[in-house]
Amino acid sequence: MDQVTNTTQPLSILYQDTELVAINKPHSLLVHRSMIASDASEFAVQLLRDQLGQRVYPAHRLDRKTAGVLLFALSESMNSIMQQQFMDGLVHKTYLAIVRGYTPDEQAIDYPLRKDDGNGGGAASRLGVLQDAFTHLKTLQRTEIALPFGKHPTSRYSLVELTPTTGRMHQLRKHMAHILHPIIGDRPHGCNKQNKLFKERFEMNTMLLHAQQLTFTHPITQEVITIKAPFQSEFERILGVLFGEASVPTVS
Repeated sequence: MDQVTNTTQPLSILYQDTELVAINKPHSLLVHRSMIASDASEFAVQLLRDQLGQRVYPAHRLDRKTAGVLLFALSESMNSIMQQQFMDGLVHKTYLAIVRGYTPDEQAIDYPLRKDDGNGGGAASRLGVLQDAFTHLKTLQRTEIALPFGKHPTSRYSLVELTPTTGRMHQLRKHMAHILHPIIGDRPHGCNKQNKLFKERFEMNTMLLHAQQLTFTHPITQEVITIKAPFQSEFERILGVLFGEASVPTVS
């Protein structure tokens, strides 16, 4: 089971104007109610609505275990405009992830994915239509630590920047698994043995994927808006454990 999200504190607002608001979504918080997550009782949509005292509309989605920038519109009309920007690829998204192994300096991952039905996979997903999916990978840091794994006396990990130009469900998770560098803490696309290792050794039970930045043109002002999210505490803690506190990158 995922770590329980602490919602005793208000959601962290990264950006707000009369049309849009962005939060730093915690790990394990669902964007909205879902039939496949019946264990959840709190959702970003309801929490932000109550915090602001008005209706909010999620302009895009983040996986439950992914933290970082989550953008909402404050009206149905603005929501339609922003959703169209996302669909047209006009919103630039940047993620950071900690993955197994040493990744290449840069890599273009051009690997089509079957359309996911959103219900956890199964036959419908396996038989779904293939959709183009493209992600650019850039390695920021690599580390080797004295953590035995299998036949190896040490373990290697990389901190990567991931820039998707398409928005398929679980795209980054599936792409990293495809190139054999799964995101730590990912289920079901990641490495269960690594996930178990992190849970036992570091008491970590989340997924190390962070939506770091969104950049888009504001539909009203035509200003280029860039929204950045600081790391959630668990992501930052593991960065320090693996790469050392002094080498942890900051998000200004």
